Amino acid sequence: MTNLAALLVNSAAARRDQDAVRHDDTVLTYAELDDASARFAAVLRDRGMRPGDRVAMTMPNVPLFPVVHYGILRAGGVVVPLNPLLKAREVAYVLRDSGARIAVTFPLFAEEVRKAAAEVGADCLVTAPEGFHDLLAAAEPLAGVVDRAAGDPALILYTSGTTGAPKGAELTHGNLVSNTATTAETLLRLGPDDVLFGGLPLFHAFGQTCSLHTSVAAGATLTLLPRFDPRRALEVMRRDGVTVFLGVPTMYSALLHAELPAGFDASRLRLAVSGGAAIPVEVLHGFEERFGVTVLEGYGLSETSPVAAFNHPDRPRKAGSIGTPIRGVEMRLVADDGSEVGPGGIGEIAIRGENVMRGYLNRPEETAEAMRGGWFHSGDLARVDEDGYYFVVDRKKDLIIRGGYNVYPREVEEVLYEHPAVAEVAVVGVEHDVHGEEVAAVIVLRKGAEATAEEIRAYVKERVAAYKYPRIVTFLDDLPKGPTGKILKREIVVSPS
Repeated sequence: MTNLAALLVNSAAARRDQDAVRHDDTVLTYAELDDASARFAAVLRDRGMRPGDRVAMTMPNVPLFPVVHYGILRAGGVVVPLNPLLKAREVAYVLRDSGARIAVTFPLFAEEVRKAAAEVGADCLVTAPEGFHDLLAAAEPLAGVVDRAAGDPALILYTSGTTGAPKGAELTHGNLVSNTATTAETLLRLGPDDVLFGGLPLFHAFGQTCSLHTSVAAGATLTLLPRFDPRRALEVMRRDGVTVFLGVPTMYSALLHAELPAGFDASRLRLAVSGGAAIPVEVLHGFEERFGVTVLEGYGLSETSPVAAFNHPDRPRKAGSIGTPIRGVEMRLVADDGSEVGPGGIGEIAIRGENVMRGYLNRPEETAEAMRGGWFHSGDLARVDEDGYYFVVDRKKDLIIRGGYNVYPREVEEVLYEHPAVAEVAVVGVEHDVHGEEVAAVIVLRKGAEATAEEIRAYVKERVAAYKYPRIVTFLDDLPKGPTGKILKREIVVSPS
């Protein structure tokens, strides 16, 4: 049996009174989380859910998330987690595409989910406190977990992509059990005394595997923050004695510039992990200096459960690198013609291993395209050094070709992050009549800082080849970000002039 929910059952048997999850004053022990999820599994069964059925859930980072999540799994269902910010039209699309017969939602998001469920004929269950707790209390807990095979789907994650409708990546119980074990044991090296920071959205692959599942597998504690705010994050870290911080680069940048609360003590913090996007080296070093902890960068995608590469704690860390492939995973770089690219060259990251999805739901052609030759093609461009460390250059689709020369936005962004006035930046390509594309930098300045477009252009021009520096410089108050805090370049519109 390979049901992912067995992680919770096993930890609850070993550490019943250990705190499993916290959110401010709300705490669930492993015994309480195990019991509540078993009762919710029974509720689903009584509503007609059968093993293999898809169940959508729209929940923020609150203790009910793992209750619902593990309840679906232990009943043999397939979890379809949704971003709580989706509107009814978007929710309805996922319900139809996934075939979800039940949609579970938090009261705050019930209006949109109810509309979507009614449109597609799905059952909507709202976790309102006044009725939901009574519903759980009245249910007879489902004994154990429903047997599932390693190749059975456990999770369908909808990837946004830059064009077209979202695709559902099917991750199996085997994918997730393997990736969770490898992450918890060899990368984070978790134990029951650890407290993990739970500010990453749990409906996303990074937060779900690396925060929730690894914490549960190790019998550790996950302290939740429903919406990331640097001041609240620092308070949670201080209050709960966080030992492992997991975040995306924008979180690190925000914490680097935030005022520390009175009495803040980071002495228990032993590890920080960055993923989701490339972290600027300046931000990485600044965070390490301020908080006295090593930041290890990793790499993964929804389609890879998500972790594929990492700066392993027992090997040298290379700043700016995503590290080396994790246990059970192979990586290589390939050119457009499919040939392998060696050290010194730039190619697309291709991944093979026990973490790779079984495919995109209902999309055999797109699955075949992504899985050419048995390797998952990531769409990310990288180089590899002689030691086998990978360095992401950029997204393949983000590559800027100016006058026939390749410009990798990340290289220019790294230079801009070194400028003392720059807080956040995104470098994008803009159509140009002569050069094909022009390099544009969209910048958020640090609070109280000033800089002109001409100063920015001159600063970068001194540090990179002439064809790389941004001719177009625009200043904004904020950059558009996704649910994990990742900068969304596809939503940035820059005028050519």
